[in-house]
Amino acid sequence: MVWLLAVLIFIILLLFLIICSKVTIRFNYYHHNDNDDLTVEFSVWFGLIKFKKNFPLIKIDDNSPSIVVKENSSENGAPTKVEQIKKDDIITYLSNTKEILQHVINMNVILKKFMKRIIVKHFEWHSLVGVGDAAHTGVMTGAIWTIKGSIIGILSHFLKLKEMPTMSVTPHFQLAIIQTRLTCIFQFRIGYAILAGLKLIKFWKGGRPNFKKNTANSKEKTNTV
Repeated sequence: MVWLLAVLIFIILLLFLIICSKVTIRFNYYHHNDNDDLTVEFSVWFGLIKFKKNFPLIKIDDNSPSIVVKENSSENGAPTKVEQIKKDDIITYLSNTKEILQHVINMNVILKKFMKRIIVKHFEWHSLVGVGDAAHTGVMTGAIWTIKGSIIGILSHFLKLKEMPTMSVTPHFQLAIIQTRLTCIFQFRIGYAILAGLKLIKFWKGGRPNFKKNTANSKEKTNTV
């Protein structure tokens, strides 16, 4: 009886620890002319559990209207994947997203409440731009500042900003160059994600969703290296 009570207490404490634990998401993106590098890292318990995805190659395919993404995983021995994201894939994704929205009552309310629990711990965005002409470079610099300001306004409306974002746009009047580096850290408690998931289940209606699949190109678009 004593050991059963001890196991029950241990399970309760473990569940409480999981619910109160924070998930940290680190997002790093670097772009320089035709070179792109994207890294997304998930960590829990101060980095004791960590998973990282690296996308060192994101470019437009010259032979077809698609985006080529090269993906590396932090898992040992995992092969490198090269995937083509075509127009049909994007249409299918949007269609499936719409299907989910139609099956959940007050989906936007559930998402807004969860997003308000997400904390932006760090946001840093620096850009260097130039088109080889001083006047055009000045116009582009102002446009980029406007875009960045709008994005920060959207983030501050839906998420919690823990600190003021650090941003800069540096014009280069002699060279044609586009370079940007974006670093941001998001954090939320697992309990809030579980609560949002339970609400999705509670307010689900209409049975199973009818998801679409791109079966024709599923074998062709993904290769391993």
